[in-house]
Amino acid sequence: MVSKEILEEVLARALSTGADFAEIFVENTSQKSISMVDSKVDSLKDQQIAGVGVRVFKGTRSVYGSCSGIDKSKMLLCAARVADALEGADGKQDIYLRERLFGDRHPIRVVPAGVRNEEKINYLKEAYFTAKNYHQDICQVEGMFLDVDHKILIANSEGLLAQDRQVRTRMLINAVAGRDGETQTGRTAYGARLGMELLEKFPPKRYGEEAAEQALTMLSAGYIEGGVMPVAIESGFGGVIFHEACGHSLEACAIAKGQSQFCGKMEQKIANEKLTAVDDGTIQNAWGSINIDDEGTPARRNVLIENGVLKSYMTDRLNGMRLGIPSTGNCRRQSYEFEPTSRMTNTFIVNGNDSNEDIIKSIEYGLYAKSMGGGSVNPITGNFNFAVVEGYVIRNGKICEPVRGASLIGKGSDILMDIDMIGQNLDRGQGMCGASSGSVPIDVGQPLLRVSKITVGGR
Repeated sequence: MVSKEILEEVLARALSTGADFAEIFVENTSQKSISMVDSKVDSLKDQQIAGVGVRVFKGTRSVYGSCSGIDKSKMLLCAARVADALEGADGKQDIYLRERLFGDRHPIRVVPAGVRNEEKINYLKEAYFTAKNYHQDICQVEGMFLDVDHKILIANSEGLLAQDRQVRTRMLINAVAGRDGETQTGRTAYGARLGMELLEKFPPKRYGEEAAEQALTMLSAGYIEGGVMPVAIESGFGGVIFHEACGHSLEACAIAKGQSQFCGKMEQKIANEKLTAVDDGTIQNAWGSINIDDEGTPARRNVLIENGVLKSYMTDRLNGMRLGIPSTGNCRRQSYEFEPTSRMTNTFIVNGNDSNEDIIKSIEYGLYAKSMGGGSVNPITGNFNFAVVEGYVIRNGKICEPVRGASLIGKGSDILMDIDMIGQNLDRGQGMCGASSGSVPIDVGQPLLRVSKITVGGR
C-alpha cells in the first residue's frame, strides 16, 4: 500500500523529537452491506476506508494521530504533529525496515468483493423469505448481508514491516412474531473470516428458520418468577457473559490502570477448578481471528484461566510495558482513526468433563438460558446484568415451558466461582465488541454449563 522508503521517512520524522519508539498503521478497507425490509432491498451501501495512524512512545507515554488518505505529504504532516507533541530534543535516526511474512491461517475460496450484488441479494432473500413465510404469526422481518475486505500494514522503528488481509462475511436476520397486539423478536447472526463459502457452512434457510422459531417460541412464553436459583447457560453466544463480565477485566488496558477486579491476582485461584478459559486468535477462519494484531504481533492461543487459576492477561505493547510483560498478540482497533489497545479475539470456556444431560438433571428448579442477549457490565467491580433472549424453566431435572423477560444479575468474580458443572458441546457465537479502540469482530463461546446460584430477574 505504501513504499518502504516512504514508511522509513515517516518513521524518522515521528522519532525526530526524541521518541523511544514509532509506529505506522496503514489501512485500506472496502465494506459492503445490503439490507432488506418490507420484502424488498432497502439499502445497498459501499464504503471505502483508507488512512494512516502514527504513534510514538516516550517511556510509557503515548501520542497518537491519524489522517485520511494514503499519500506521503499527509503522512509526514501527521508524523510531524505527533512528534511535536513530545517537544523533546533532536532524535534523528536511520530506519531500516525488513518485511516479515507471518503466513495466512485463514484461506478464502470466494472473495465477496468479486461476487455480483444480485447473487448476494438472492442469498439474503432466501433467508429473509424463509423467516417471513415460516408461520402466519411472523409479522415483520429485517435482514442484512455484510462483507468486509480489511487490508492493513504495520511498520515500526524497530524495523518491522508486516501486512495482513482480513476478509469477513456475515448475515443477520431479525424476525418479529405478533399476536393479539403483542410481539416478540428472534435473531440469528452467523459470521466468519470466510468469503461466500460461509453460506455453505451456514445455509441461508438456517438463518430464517432459527430467527422465526425463536420469535414464535417467545411469543407463546409466560414469565419466570425471579429469585436466586441455579441456571444452565447453553453453548455458543452464552459465552457473552464470560466475555463481558470477566474478559474485559482481563485486558491489560484495565489491569494497567488498576481498573479491574483481577488486578494483582496472577497465579491465584479466581474460578472454580473445573473452569479453563482461553483467548485464541489463531482459530482457522473464525470471525475474531487474526494472523497478526494491529501492532504486527502474531496471533496466538492464550490460556487465561487454567483449572481455576489466573494464568495470563490479554496484552498489547504499551500496557505490557506498563505491567512489565510481553504482548500476547491482542492489540486491536476498529480503524486507523483509533489508537489501538488490548482487546479480545475468540474468547471461550473450554469443554469440561460433565455430561450435558447430567447438568440439566442436576437442577430441581431453575432456568435454562438457551440464548443470551445484550447487557451491561462494570469492568472495575464486575457487576453485570444480561438479558436472556430465549429461556425455559427447568423443573425436576427436565427442560419445561418457555419463559420470557428473564435476566441474569451478578458479579464476574462470583460467577467464575459458581460455575460448578461444565459440559462438552463447545460452540462459539459471533459479535462486535465496542471499547476505547472502537468496534472489533469477536467470537464468544462455551459448552453448556451450570451456575450453581445466580440472581434471575423476572416478574
